[in-house]
Amino acid sequence: MTDQTESHVTIPVDGVRLDGELLVPDEAPGLVAFAHGSGSSRHSPRNRYVAEGLQEGGSATLLMDLLSDEEERVDVIDRRHRFDINLLAGRLEAAMDGLADDPEVGSLPLGLFGASTGAAAALVAAARRPDEVQAVVSRGGRPDLAGDALEGVRCATLLIVGGEDRPVICMNEEAAARMPVDAELRIVPGATHLFEEPGALEQVVEHAREWFTRHLAETSG
Repeated sequence: MTDQTESHVTIPVDGVRLDGELLVPDEAPGLVAFAHGSGSSRHSPRNRYVAEGLQEGGSATLLMDLLSDEEERVDVIDRRHRFDINLLAGRLEAAMDGLADDPEVGSLPLGLFGASTGAAAALVAAARRPDEVQAVVSRGGRPDLAGDALEGVRCATLLIVGGEDRPVICMNEEAAARMPVDAELRIVPGATHLFEEPGALEQVVEHAREWFTRHLAETSG
């Protein structure tokens, strides 16, 4: 197994401190930061599963909370923050800035992995930071919530949707058509929105690992 280092990181932003877990395999070709979906956190079992798959492919990963504990408590009641895409994108950018001087990952090509509403936040951050974000992967995402930022996305973008998640397929098709890059849509047959069916999440990992390995390795090379 590849040697790797794991550390806890804290990102100060907007008067709060956000917690994250940074895992860096030796000779990682790139770093993938995760943007979690509605009502989720760095403890999301699905995103942790994907992160482990990316680590096995050699990529460094950052699993970070985009909301503070207090913000999460409020969000459970009124869902105030989970659809605030600008807020979530800003938190991602803060994480990018916070790691920019890190000796292990500061110089690595950067990818973003977004799930559900987190996919919109990832795309907004990518549009705002076209020179920093090299690739985006969306799992069951709501890229439509990125709005006009879609037209500013310049990086390689992969949209993964379950074959039974028909409304979200349409949203992803329409969002892909608005991006100036050739965004690729891949359908996981038989999968619903959360990819809970046997083998579905494994396919997500395979698609994401291939995408990040290709596009981040090209950049580092």
